[in-house]
Amino acid sequence: MPSPTPNPTPTSAPPAHRPGLALLVIAAAQLMVVLDGTITNIALPSIQNDLDVSAANLAWIVNSYALAFGGLLLLGGRAGDLFGRRRMFRAGIAVFTLASLLGGVASGEEVLIASRILQGVGAAIAAPTALSLIATNFPEGAPRNKAMGVYAAMAGLGSTVGLLLGGVLTDYLDWRWVFFVNIPIGLAILAGTRVLADTEADRRPGRLDVPGAITGTGGLLALVHAITRGGEHGWTDALTLGSLAAAAVLLAVFLVLQSRTENPMLPLRLFRDRSRSGAYATMLFMGSGMFATFYFLTLYMQQILGYSPVRTGFAYLSFSIGMAIAATLGSKLIARHSPRSIAGPGLLVAALGMLWLSLLEPGSPYATHLAPAMLLTGLGLGSGFVPMTLGAVSGVRPEDTGIASALLNTAQQVGGALGLAVLTTVSAAAANDRLDDAAGAFHQAVASADPALGAQAAEALTHGYTAAFAVAAALFAAGLVVTWTAVRTPGRAATSRPAD
Repeated sequence: MPSPTPNPTPTSAPPAHRPGLALLVIAAAQLMVVLDGTITNIALPSIQNDLDVSAANLAWIVNSYALAFGGLLLLGGRAGDLFGRRRMFRAGIAVFTLASLLGGVASGEEVLIASRILQGVGAAIAAPTALSLIATNFPEGAPRNKAMGVYAAMAGLGSTVGLLLGGVLTDYLDWRWVFFVNIPIGLAILAGTRVLADTEADRRPGRLDVPGAITGTGGLLALVHAITRGGEHGWTDALTLGSLAAAAVLLAVFLVLQSRTENPMLPLRLFRDRSRSGAYATMLFMGSGMFATFYFLTLYMQQILGYSPVRTGFAYLSFSIGMAIAATLGSKLIARHSPRSIAGPGLLVAALGMLWLSLLEPGSPYATHLAPAMLLTGLGLGSGFVPMTLGAVSGVRPEDTGIASALLNTAQQVGGALGLAVLTTVSAAAANDRLDDAAGAFHQAVASADPALGAQAAEALTHGYTAAFAVAAALFAAGLVVTWTAVRTPGRAATSRPAD
């Protein structure tokens, strides 16, 4: 998946005193932040059993991180520009490391979710400044290009490492180690920041758009809470309606603030270009389906098929291989073909992969069903990232390149959180139509060793998961429509024309 950070603005900065170590520090930070988006997925069933997390709240362990990360990513990049990239990089890593400790010792779901929010805050500060530090520490030309290549590799490797490492740690140690593992890494990164160069010239005048961050992120949290609660307690529930109203008010205030603030967190001028807006919308749909794929497949493999966490992690290799192959081919094809001619067929392939997954049954074999379906989905999604990145940054002003790229990744995180909220609601409703409180019945069957109830609950839960996969296929299809109708070829004029 793409890096959750903006591109560095080219600067004339002194190189790091020890460039090899500087690159190791930056790459390690990127790897830690990216893998944390997937490492927890593998541990979800173990966390649910140990902390007695409800099915409705289980998705918040994923969504809380994504919302805080995506919602504050633009603010984190701005903070690095204002207060110094190395200083904010250190602050972000420190917050992330402290939050990991809090998550590892959590005694209940409330503390765990709070720690995930705090992790997202730390990641939102550290991720954009990490990439900006490449521009600060490596001169233009071969040194910077090499550093960017290593950094991009960490971004691509992070998701796969997270899935495999999450399985190993959960299986052979304990689920708490998916959080504890960040502590020594974080401390080592903090110690290594002494080699990073950071100059006063890299700081820019202005101020943080704190009101924008509060209203924007608060509105998204309220919206996801409303969707989740509505599926569990009904859409006429007072708290559901209150959350929907709060989301509408906060998001409306956010848009008003962004249109009137001198230094907005989200410059609305970036949306005036139809093609760029289409790229953001497409990434929103891609993120919504991809997050759901990891979430529901993990529950299916561990709860229904009885896979161990480590086996689940290795089972995802087919998905990762598909993404890697497609992303590599996409990087080469984009020089000769338009973004929509690559991303469009890719989204169609991803939708077909999800439809294949929607045909899963409680005993579906891995080799002939799961693996090829995941490979197909990975191939499709991997085809879309490079073209959408090009569509997002094509034609922007030089000073907006970073924010345009960051917004694309914000769309992926926010789309993932919103999509997962919707699809968990769909899945629960479909499962409960087959069996009242299907998730509760499944855990009751496991505790009481009741094979008949277990088989009935497994069938109901699988029906819920496949319903979610079918809706995810529709989301990818919607992304295909947006891509084909809105994302145009960035010709010479578009590439050189600055954004309005």
